[in-house]
Amino acid sequence: MKYIEEFNDPERARRLLDEIHATATRPWALMEVCGGQTHSIIRHGIDQLLPERVELIHGPGCPVCVTPLEVIDKALEVAARPGVIFCSFGDMLRVPGTDRDLFRVKGEGGDVRVVYSPLDALGLARENPDREVVFFAIGFETTAPANAMAVHQARRLGIGNFSLLVSHVRVPPAIEAIMTAPSCRVQGFLAAGHVCSVMGTAEYPELAERHRVPVVVTGFEPLDILEGIRRAVHQLERGEHRVENAYPRAVRDQGNPAALRMLEEVFEITDRNWRGIGRIPASGWRLADAFRAYDAEHRFDVGGIRTEEPAVCRAGEVLQGLIKPTECEAFGKACTPRTPLGATMVSSEGACAAYHLYRRMNAPAPQGSRVPQEEMNPVG
Repeated sequence: MKYIEEFNDPERARRLLDEIHATATRPWALMEVCGGQTHSIIRHGIDQLLPERVELIHGPGCPVCVTPLEVIDKALEVAARPGVIFCSFGDMLRVPGTDRDLFRVKGEGGDVRVVYSPLDALGLARENPDREVVFFAIGFETTAPANAMAVHQARRLGIGNFSLLVSHVRVPPAIEAIMTAPSCRVQGFLAAGHVCSVMGTAEYPELAERHRVPVVVTGFEPLDILEGIRRAVHQLERGEHRVENAYPRAVRDQGNPAALRMLEEVFEITDRNWRGIGRIPASGWRLADAFRAYDAEHRFDVGGIRTEEPAVCRAGEVLQGLIKPTECEAFGKACTPRTPLGATMVSSEGACAAYHLYRRMNAPAPQGSRVPQEEMNPVG
């Protein structure tokens, strides 16, 4: 299959790995921004095949994981109300709120439905004019255009019983927050290709220049990631800090102009709380004033809900790249996919879920140790 088999070629992977091993002469720490990249890295053992000098730090790029607890509790409150059809992508149903999740609400009688598109939810609103239909609009720049289109269509068609509970976040301000944190060890970034396919690369050169870090846009297949690492290591070894597009089959510098126009019309930039991280200025979107009537937070008056993160869950440290999932005392014990303490264990892009799914159950090996390359297969 095009763009599948050729990006899982073991011989090409070995050549890229050999070049990375030959190039890296000093310790370098790279952060992959996207949780989808994290899952690919752990699934294929890419981090264990790299030279000891190259460390991959898992970033906060899982939109389910960074949705703050207070927003989950708002969703639970709305979903439990009579007369509401609450629609969500499936990966949000197991994310724990303060004392329950959307599955529990559904089991208690709430009308919670899994949909595959916000336009599916809009269709339910047309079919059920006597019910309020709410779509849980979370995600990075990748899902925001479709959610904006759903609201745009609702207004154009005069559908008044449809609304969004919005918790959209933006990647560049998160990179800024990571780089300005006192504990930051990141020296380069593997940027998320799907985000850049929408937004383009215009926001990254200033970040790369100001913090003197290379930013390489990559895809999600093993060879995509290895090529991104290769380019980042080459830049670091040369003392460079540029933006490179290693995912040209999907990403253009200008992004998707139609999607950008829709985002500009429907949303406006706002500060956002990130679960386990805190408030990041200008890191999210909310509905613009012209579309405020479709804002479920205002429609259902749940804006006042405030909650605190559970102290036992160290997901915030995982999301900031300060610890690996296995360094959390609860990992695989009190916290499992069946009994999650945080979203990182149940999200399909969560780092904790990746480590648990692919049996990375042990604490990190002592510095200097690596799994022998002949025992690992970089393409499964």
